[in-house]
Amino acid sequence: MPFEYVSVQEAIAKPGLRMVVVGGIPSPWSEAAKGIFAIKKIDWTATRLVYDDPSLRDLRGWIGKITAPAVVHNDDSPRTGWAEILLLAEQLAPEPSLIPSDSSERALMMGLCHELLGEGGLCWSRRLHAAHAGLSGEGGFSPKVSGYLAKKYGGQAQDADGAQTRVLELLSMFAARLDASSGEYLLGDTMTAADVHLAASVGLFAPLPAEQCAMLPPFRDAYQWLNDATKAALNPVLLRHRDRMYERHLELPLSL
Repeated sequence: MPFEYVSVQEAIAKPGLRMVVVGGIPSPWSEAAKGIFAIKKIDWTATRLVYDDPSLRDLRGWIGKITAPAVVHNDDSPRTGWAEILLLAEQLAPEPSLIPSDSSERALMMGLCHELLGEGGLCWSRRLHAAHAGLSGEGGFSPKVSGYLAKKYGGQAQDADGAQTRVLELLSMFAARLDASSGEYLLGDTMTAADVHLAASVGLFAPLPAEQCAMLPPFRDAYQWLNDATKAALNPVLLRHRDRMYERHLELPLSL
């Protein structure tokens, strides 16, 4: 479902479903939400968060704090977490469901999603590791972005070894799950939200090509930065899964 971005003021005035995302960057949290809405064919109004935009004053009043993605449905409170956004999408468009009906599989899938997009998960840890590398002059994010992330994460930003360990463990775990799956998805033959989240998460290590993902060049450089250990852990099965998801279920080119 193609969409166009509107101004913050227009988004505030509109009813229905609205989402604010970071402009020019394929944030896995935002791209996962976009993918879920696209699969479910949910209409939504899109606005971008641009940090030097004076209209952010309006955005602060609207959602209470600067964050992205932030999803607002009518006059409800903003939803900013991956689980909140997924459950809202399931409520608005129950079919096709992206959450298994079986309780055990549901619990497993929600756990996999948390290990991708939750605190301490793959994307969280990747950002911490890339921020520390930027502050150390070893690659990763620019010093400016790294400084912002270090301030945001506080003491966690100093634990570079812990973040790297989590990244390596989780890349290996998701690759092993795909290798052992009875089908082409994380839970066998049925695609779930965990597959959408994994496809979006892989972009933090291997962005889609420029013609499919016209992201800001400094962030492409940061996303593509891999030390030797991370490069070794980025199993090709993860990239094949990502490509399959975009070929079958998600939309290209990305609208950033």
